[in-house]
Parts: sequence; structure tokens; C-alpha cells
Amino acid sequence: MDKSRFLRIWEISALVSLCVCLCAAVWAQGRSSAISADLVRLHVLAVSDDAYEQALKLRVRDAVLEYITPRLDGSESPADARAVLSRELDGIGRAAASAAEGRQVTVSLGTELYPSREYDGFTLPAGRYESLRVVLGEGEGHNWWCVVFPPLCTTAAAGDMEEAARDAGLSE
Repeated sequence: MDKSRFLRIWEISALVSLCVCLCAAVWAQGRSSAISADLVRLHVLAVSDDAYEQALKLRVRDAVLEYITPRLDGSESPADARAVLSRELDGIGRAAASAAEGRQVTVSLGTELYPSREYDGFTLPAGRYESLRVVLGEGEGHNWWCVVFPPLCTTAAAGDMEEAARDAGLSE
């Protein structure tokens, strides 16, 4: 086989491989955008990584979930959920503050970039998601996030509180 023909085959193979990779990337980006458009997430950031602050973050999360869950019950779409959350920002802030033990609480609704996240049985791809953001103090500690629409936070939160209480020395 002559050298120029060998290079041409290699060049065509490389070009086909590049096209396949680009198509896969475009498909994945489109899929990620479609998924993120159908969800609203909750993002709670702790004051610091101190074990007590991390446990407090989870108590604030629970207070926020207790407040918003019944209000989101009638939501049939992400747009409905966003409208409810937007309307309820003051109440959400009061619920968070009630559990924050005097720490400054900032609540906002906007778009945030999230990494990939595994939940029981599925993975959410990295991407930009509509997000209810609750920041305690400067929010320099580890964060916690879940999906509030459709409601997936309850199962994600189940074992977190017990683990944080043990870490902070709040339980036996």
C-alpha cells in the first residue's frame, strides 16, 4: 500500500471519529439542557465546614423543605414551581432563619451551575439548573442540594440529619 493512500485512510478515520465525538457532545448537551429545564433544585450552603455548622445547615434545609413542600404540592410544571418559590421567598427566608440560630440567611431564586450528582437509581448531569439558594452567613462551608421539583428531596435528606448530629456530637 502506498504511503499517501495510508495517510488518506488515517485522515478520513480521524475525521469520522471527530464527527462522532462532536455529535455525541451535542446530543449530551441537548439532553442535559432538556433535563435541567424540567427541574428546580434546592441548594443550601453552610457558614463553614465545622461539624456543628454542617448539622445546622441540615436543620435549615429541613425547615425550608417543611415550608415549601405543601406549597409546591399543586405545581404541575417547573414554571409553576418557580412561580410558587418566587412568590414565597420571604416565607422561605423566615423558615430558614427560624432554624439558623441567629446566622444571617440569604434566600434567592436563580440559575446555578451544578456538577453531576448521583441519586438512588439515576444521575443528574452537570449543567445550569433553576435553583432555590439558601446561604447561611458567608456560605463558605460544604453545601447540600437536591431536587424540589419534581419533589426528590425527602429521600435524599433521610439519613443526612442523623449522620450530621453524630459528627457534631449532638447525639449518642
